[in-house]
Amino acid sequence: MTARGNLFIVSAPSGAGKSSLISDLLKDKPADKQVSVSHTTRNPRPGEINGQHYHFVTVEEFKALIADNAFFEWAEVFGNYYGTSRKVIEQTLHQGIDVFLDIDWQGAQQVKKVMPEAIGIFILPPSKVELEKRLTGRGQDSKEVIASRMAQATSEISHYAEYDFIIINDDFDTALGDFIAIIRSQRLTGAGQIHTQNDMLKDLLAE
Repeated sequence: MTARGNLFIVSAPSGAGKSSLISDLLKDKPADKQVSVSHTTRNPRPGEINGQHYHFVTVEEFKALIADNAFFEWAEVFGNYYGTSRKVIEQTLHQGIDVFLDIDWQGAQQVKKVMPEAIGIFILPPSKVELEKRLTGRGQDSKEVIASRMAQATSEISHYAEYDFIIINDDFDTALGDFIAIIRSQRLTGAGQIHTQNDMLKDLLAE
């Protein structure tokens, strides 16, 4: 019997490593896990593919989807819109697949209102110095954009207490192990095991 998948909300200040952790978790394309492909109005970064990394749309298209109540959550971040398809998320969870939402605290609050059982994971850098070093090192943003992201980091980090789990991404492999442990633990809850192992439990209790 297939249990309903879990919805994981993964948030972090830009540069803390949440996208890298999710990518490493899903690199072997496990059948029971997938990242939600959000809609966004920002321009694609080098190497990003429409429909794989994001659904890239215009501001007008995005606002039309808002009007149709098509999003599970949506938010404006750094002047761009991001949103998650309501229909796709529900269908995926019903298939027993865990879904990962790479979203900020604004989107997380919206999701929690609709689905309180969603599991929130917040990724933190070990320090602001390290955070700025990572933002600079990836070479994707201008100095002005990096300065803006650093200024926003304190506000984003202030919402850590709203999440169920906190991971400090100092050593990547350790952080990945913590991430995997959290996901695995949700599959082993009493309710989850009762659902998936129902026949076995009945057999164990049979006289």
